[in-house]
Amino acid sequence: MLILNFFPFQTLETERLLLRQITTGDVNEVLSLRGNPETMKFIPRPLAKSREDALQHIEMIEEKITNNTGINWAITIKGNQKMIGIIGHYRIQFENYRAEIGYILLPEFQGKGIITEAIKTVVAFGFDQMRLHSIEAVIDPKNTASETVLLKNGFVKEAHILENEFYDGKFWDTAIYSLLKRNFNV
Repeated sequence: MLILNFFPFQTLETERLLLRQITTGDVNEVLSLRGNPETMKFIPRPLAKSREDALQHIEMIEEKITNNTGINWAITIKGNQKMIGIIGHYRIQFENYRAEIGYILLPEFQGKGIITEAIKTVVAFGFDQMRLHSIEAVIDPKNTASETVLLKNGFVKEAHILENEFYDGKFWDTAIYSLLKRNFNV
């Protein structure tokens, strides 16, 4: 079975990005991300409505890191510590050596290749440091931007599940994309 240890927390770098630990100092940015109907339109979770909601989200992220059950990074542009997004392995199936990757980015930074760049590094961390066998992404099938990013990073579509999630009075479809370690090309 997979055994993880996220201490000390590892900061990751790409050509343009610094992926660092999320702190309570990021509360306003977390609120901007999780409270924005545009960034949350494909994520069937309640909107953050207050700084307290954002702080609870940060606490949940920190708790997963402390318990070695998930890891998320603040996405920042090198030279600017302001968080513009979140990415990480937030759901881990230890017995299957598999993790679910998730990401969210402020609208003004979308379409610039930032998530594509961040995924490459977070996937490499998953395979090299965490020793995962596979990584999955579970998305809303209507989220074509997320599908495009996943395909660019070598993920393949595994399934389209009809109305398998109930949220906010309606049923949602989900699509599952995955990448096996043996198919990962840096």
